[in-house]
Amino acid sequence: MRKSGILMPVFSLPSRYGIGCFSREAYEFADFLKKSGQTIWQILPLGPTGYGDSPYQSFSSFAGNPYFIDPDTLCAEGLLQKSETAALDENVDPVHVDYGRLYRERFAVLRKAYGRWNGAEEPGYEEFLKKQADWLEDYCLYMAVKDAFGGRPWTEWDRDIRLRRPEALQRYHEKLAEDIGFYRFLQWEFSRQWTRLKTYVNQHGIQIVGDIPIYVSADSSDAWAAPDMFQFDEDSLPVRVAGCPPDAFSADGQLWGNPLYRWDVQEKTGYAWWIRRMERSFELYDVVRVDHFRGFDAYYSIPYGAKNAVNGRWEPGPGMKLFRALKEHFGPSARLIAEDLGYLTDSVRKLVEDSGYPGMKVLEFAFDSREESNYMPYYYPKNCVVYTGTHDNQTLYAWVDELDAEDRKLLYDYLGLDGSSRKDIVWAVIRAAMESVADTAVIPMWDYLCLGADARVNRPSTTGNNWRWRMRRDAASADLAARIRRLTQVSGRLPEKAVQKS
Repeated sequence: MRKSGILMPVFSLPSRYGIGCFSREAYEFADFLKKSGQTIWQILPLGPTGYGDSPYQSFSSFAGNPYFIDPDTLCAEGLLQKSETAALDENVDPVHVDYGRLYRERFAVLRKAYGRWNGAEEPGYEEFLKKQADWLEDYCLYMAVKDAFGGRPWTEWDRDIRLRRPEALQRYHEKLAEDIGFYRFLQWEFSRQWTRLKTYVNQHGIQIVGDIPIYVSADSSDAWAAPDMFQFDEDSLPVRVAGCPPDAFSADGQLWGNPLYRWDVQEKTGYAWWIRRMERSFELYDVVRVDHFRGFDAYYSIPYGAKNAVNGRWEPGPGMKLFRALKEHFGPSARLIAEDLGYLTDSVRKLVEDSGYPGMKVLEFAFDSREESNYMPYYYPKNCVVYTGTHDNQTLYAWVDELDAEDRKLLYDYLGLDGSSRKDIVWAVIRAAMESVADTAVIPMWDYLCLGADARVNRPSTTGNNWRWRMRRDAASADLAARIRRLTQVSGRLPEKAVQKS
């Protein structure tokens, strides 16, 4: 079935409190998707963010971001008073997230809510703890210990707790019991609020497409709690880390620093860690996009401590062995999207084909006058997801202006445009995606809004000004919903019932 949706991070939603969250505005966005005829809401990873504020560098692959907990819901539950949330609403930037302010103010307010909360009286709380115990207890202890060490990464903690010696684990459990309880409360509240929102979205006939990075963060409970799964030495320090080799865009390559998996150990366990990770992902999302899919075929390995990625090497990944294990566990109903962007070898293409998962096509990569790109729509298979751009791309409105003369001419000739306004060009590119043969089309909200470079979500290999864009409160208008719906209809992507009613 042909279908379409919108890419919109939760943090980019409007709200009163400086960051998008599971508030009334999130439900209103679901209503907007429904009115627009969309059946997909694609988001970015929901995990708690660490240094650099990237959702792809999270303190946990399993936990939820406490910033997404809605303060108004806590007020309605009697855990906060309006006077306590008022300061969160003062002088808030309506179009940018201020993560520094969130870190300084939000946790103090959440601790007040925890102080009034009585978990023993919460229906379902004990069941939640039991169901999530395999990751929740390690995560909550990790965060409490991290706070006790002034926020330092676990590799800088005292040796006994860094190496998870039993007596140290017991001592910190007892010493930090109150803080551990606080982090349990945050995950309980996150889970309740997200489940409520997801149920509402699903009842609108819309599926949530989530996103998981291939790697875990170096500073994460994942790495600390399961060191045997990663390429660590006897002191639980990395031996080699992840990145990308030098290319035409970066002479030194990219040094990501993420721990690399011990795929031989993972295989011996039947990929149990990955199965648990995907079980949690399918609790949170209906469809899961897996980032950097090519790393399952071969991954770039860099010595730990290197200053750049020049002296790395390629090593074999698990290939289809991992995905056969996942398919055996989850059956054919588990739905994944393979992020297969960038330089692809024949073996990567074969892995995507053998897996059966749809790959990704990005129109901003198509119009290169130097060579014929396989991102041009006439090369698309049906089993793919087409995007105008992703969170890593420039907004369409700014991208059009940044094209050189020859690339712009190719774009205009392909679209049949001459002398059109930039907004008309943006909509023509969107139309090309929607009218392509791809089974699924996902358009970023910033492209539908024809926003400039200030709305760009991420600039890869940079820090300091990413993951901040927020949509203005009145941007998702009824007129825009009607225009998107009409394009969805003429592109043959309206859900069946919506087509019958049209």
